[in-house]
Amino acid sequence: MAVIMPEEFQITEQNFRDTLSYYPTGVSAVCALWDNQPVGMTIGSFFSISLDPPLVGLSVRQGSGTWPKIAEAGVFAVNVLAENQRHIAAALAASGDDKFGDIGWHSGVTGSPLVEGSLAHVECVIDQTLPVGDHWIVVGRVVNLDTHPEADHKVEPMLFYRRGYGTFEERS
Repeated sequence: MAVIMPEEFQITEQNFRDTLSYYPTGVSAVCALWDNQPVGMTIGSFFSISLDPPLVGLSVRQGSGTWPKIAEAGVFAVNVLAENQRHIAAALAASGDDKFGDIGWHSGVTGSPLVEGSLAHVECVIDQTLPVGDHWIVVGRVVNLDTHPEADHKVEPMLFYRRGYGTFEERS
């Protein structure tokens, strides 16, 4: 059955962005080691897919300059950023090669950078990459994950809402 849309109803890029900005998303840093150098990018679309096998997904813009390097590495780490790590989100969202100048990190079991102070990490091997619209949907097979007890758990996760960074306030 075909869905027929009225001609006068047009979804513009601006309307799409405005409407979906009302849905808050977490902010994560996706990182890998490529050519013996850390590479990374900031994402807002990270999600659980399956428990058995353990799979997660993320959405990456097809024009990303960083994604091809992570894809070539074949592994990545998703670092769940804390509200006080806005400087990391900004650094990894920018273009350029030396994004890790002021970011503390150490290698995980895959060699991927685990960002110091992040709330949790999930290390993956790339399982599938699917082109969808102007993005890639990346499926990662989880090989290692943990929360970071050394992080100050009074710090909340970083959220992106209505085109700005914010935080979560727990209610009783």
